[in-house]
Amino acid sequence: MDHLHRYANTASPIEVCVVGSGGFGRSFLAQSTRVQSVSARVAVDLTAEIAAQAWQAVGLQAEQIACCNTPEDAVRAWEDGKYIAAGDVATVTKLPIQVLVEATGHPEAGARHARLAIEAGWHVAMASKEVDSVVGPELSRMARAKDRVVTPVDGDQPSLLIGLVTWAQVLGFEVLSAGKSSEYDFVFDATSQTMHSNGSSIKVPGFAALWKLQDGPLTPQAKARADICAELPQRAVPDLCELQVVANSTGLVFDVPQLHAPIARPAEVADMFALQAENGLLSGNGVIDVFHCLRTADELSFAGGVFIIIQCDDDATWELLHGKGHVLSRDRRRAMVYLPRHLLGLEAMTSVLDAALHGVSSGAQAPKPCLDLVARTTQPLPAGTMLTMGGHHHSIEHVTAELMPAAPLAEGVPAPFYLVGNRRLLRDLAAGELICFDDVEIDASSELLQLRQQQDAAFFSEHHPQV
Repeated sequence: MDHLHRYANTASPIEVCVVGSGGFGRSFLAQSTRVQSVSARVAVDLTAEIAAQAWQAVGLQAEQIACCNTPEDAVRAWEDGKYIAAGDVATVTKLPIQVLVEATGHPEAGARHARLAIEAGWHVAMASKEVDSVVGPELSRMARAKDRVVTPVDGDQPSLLIGLVTWAQVLGFEVLSAGKSSEYDFVFDATSQTMHSNGSSIKVPGFAALWKLQDGPLTPQAKARADICAELPQRAVPDLCELQVVANSTGLVFDVPQLHAPIARPAEVADMFALQAENGLLSGNGVIDVFHCLRTADELSFAGGVFIIIQCDDDATWELLHGKGHVLSRDRRRAMVYLPRHLLGLEAMTSVLDAALHGVSSGAQAPKPCLDLVARTTQPLPAGTMLTMGGHHHSIEHVTAELMPAAPLAEGVPAPFYLVGNRRLLRDLAAGELICFDDVEIDASSELLQLRQQQDAAFFSEHHPQV
């Protein structure tokens, strides 16, 4: 595809507001200064001062920036040609913005920001998968009613994987499975018998014997690798969250609720994600999963990229492609097609331009709530416990995540992980219990709750079934 041609009809720059100046938001702001077709003059964070610091971090001078605390301040600063820093999206909704990039990663705040943007007549580029996982289909439905779109963003794995899956489907390939590599590689040093991942190193005596897969079923071999690396985290909430968003756009399902998440070298992925009858890990096709990229220090990383496993249904063609270096399973029945990258906000411009110029999402045009990301305790938690969500991975202490078929909120029904985050438990929970909707205290004024209830009514109503 000729990208210059696709985005050539930009009569004037697309005006963008970026909310959240963490890693994603900051990288978007930095890249926007190099893209002529996009003008990102508005940054919003917890305070106008924090947003101003983000502008300065990407090279602006203090005199170029206006800290705005009222809509009137923002309008004056806009007319003066200033870069705007604000502490609330409501401060800037009177500006001629076309796209809001939501990059806070905060479920409650992000839901409000998206709602305000849609009401203002803006498109929404949703980098906050935490919001998307709870109410993404409803936000998309609300936006479509105003002839606007809510889109995931290129540069993050959900959009890239949805694109890869649908690309394969257009070409007539059967997508057997799809997924991503985890954020952090498992780097093996055979000399010291250590495994390094995300700043941690552990001793893994005997792992050298597991480096190369043996003939026969891979389930015990994958388990042996996982067991010897048990001190390293092998499940991360963001991985499951991102794949849930993909499922809601593609209809792919999970094989096991916490995913298989094998430790695997890239050349092994097409063998790992095969049916058990073919010595792989899976009980069925059409599933999503994640793998931890196993490599040595001098080998290329998968870089948190995305992949699909497709059926090889033309032996001669795939033998030709195998000779050119494409990754096939050992039995030549499956191939892995992959994108070894995700460039965060540096790559998100294409989703912003597609929304503003073409009115299309980088995900499904009408996503449906197929799966929910839910929360399960890992140790007993007494009533009154605050389920504080935090850290880089937006996790909850003593709580893990898993996938299950989506269902409307009700007593006894497991609640979305990012809906129960930062809520207080109303009853004692034993280790291993799913956290249900009536187990947590949620104020009726919660915008995230209100949007989820709207979503449930729209998609699970007896009179308006949409799933």
